[in-house]
This record gives sequence, structure tokens and C-alpha cells, in this order.
Amino acid sequence: MATIAIYSLKGGVGKTTLAVNLAWCSAIQSSRRTLLWDLDPQAASSFLLSDGKTKEQAQSVFSKDVEPEKLVRKTAIERLDLIGADASLRGLDLLFHELDKKKRLQKLLTGLRKSYDRILLDCPPGLTETSDQVMRAADLIVVPVIPSPLSERAYTEVVKHLGGKANLLPVHSMVDRRRKLHAEALARHPDWPVVPMASVVESMAVRRAPVGSFAARSAGGQAFTELWQTIEKRLSA
Repeated sequence: MATIAIYSLKGGVGKTTLAVNLAWCSAIQSSRRTLLWDLDPQAASSFLLSDGKTKEQAQSVFSKDVEPEKLVRKTAIERLDLIGADASLRGLDLLFHELDKKKRLQKLLTGLRKSYDRILLDCPPGLTETSDQVMRAADLIVVPVIPSPLSERAYTEVVKHLGGKANLLPVHSMVDRRRKLHAEALARHPDWPVVPMASVVESMAVRRAPVGSFAARSAGGQAFTELWQTIEKRLSA
């Protein structure tokens, strides 16, 4: 089992888009038993993959009130399960601080190891107690970076914070190659995977489905496939 975190210090960079589409690639294209664990109280991944109905129990697994398996829900996608998010996660950082258990998330993931081949974590933005838990638990951290100075600065801060302790994969996200700023950023980092800005990606929220399920051959669908192949190669190295 491998744990893949989709994380960014900065919000609005396409984190949930990556998480949902990579989870689909894992389940459908790699035929892996896959779990997407939504840790973001905004619950965007949960909205895209479920009916959105929750019991406000998402935080309870961390305080040991509920076992993680009890919150696992099947999705409409074969081999893809979901642990949804809800508003209770807004207090997760405080709970982690009070528990003072640095590897609480890692232990919970170990308990799920027998049931899944890949676990993806859709993480809230920011350098917080939650992000520190994620960074300790993840085998690979995928970091979406919009080709802009602020987003690149945020990535630099993540690298500085980790100090080489984590396995990071930066990904240029929401790319418009017609923009000079974007083209220059891509030239600086030609080895970073690229996910384009595309209407078919934006339509995910309307369809409430991963791009691969309705437009696998589009530029966006192909970009997610190629990124997933890169991730699988990184994990097997």
C-alpha cells in the first residue's frame, strides 16, 4: 500500500481536481483498490464523488470515537472508496495539538493497509498540524503549482519546511501555454508534469465526475493519465 498526499501551502491551485482524477486513474486505469480520504473541511472531493450527505463525524476517527472503516463509503466508480469530509474537520488542527500524537494519521492509515493498494489524501492548504501529520504519513506528496510567482513561492516554502525529508512531486497546474508568464515558468521547470487549464476540467463540478469518466481522450484526461503513470513509476523506484 502507498499513501499519496495532494497538498499545497496555497489554496485555489487545483488540489482537489488532482486528487479526484488521480484516484480515478488508480482505480480504473491501474485497477488498484483505492481510497480517497478527504481531509479538507471544504469537502470538495466529497461533493464530487458522493451525495454530499454527512453525519459530521469526519473528525471523530482522529479522537478514536469512530473507526475509519466505519466512515468508508463506496463511490459510483469501481474499486474507489471515499472517506468524506465535513465541517467538523475545521477543528482538526486543534485536536492534533491537544492529542500531541505526531503520527496519529500514520497509524490510522496503517490500519487501512490490508484493504487498499493506494490511499490518496486531499489535504487542506497551509502549514498546520494537519499538514505535518500528512507529511509524516505520505510516501509521496504531489504539490500542484500554478505558474505564477506566488504559487512558486508557496512551493519553495514547502521545500524549505520539509528540508528534504519528504518525497515531493511538483506539478504545474491550470496551465495556459499562451500566457507568457506560464510559458516562462514551464521553461524553468521542464521536468515538472503539466496539467492544462481546460473547460473539460472545469466541467467536473457540473458533472460531479472525474475527467477520465467522460472525456478520457481530451488533453486534460491525457494529462491526468500521464501524471498518474509518473506517480506509479516514482512509487516503484
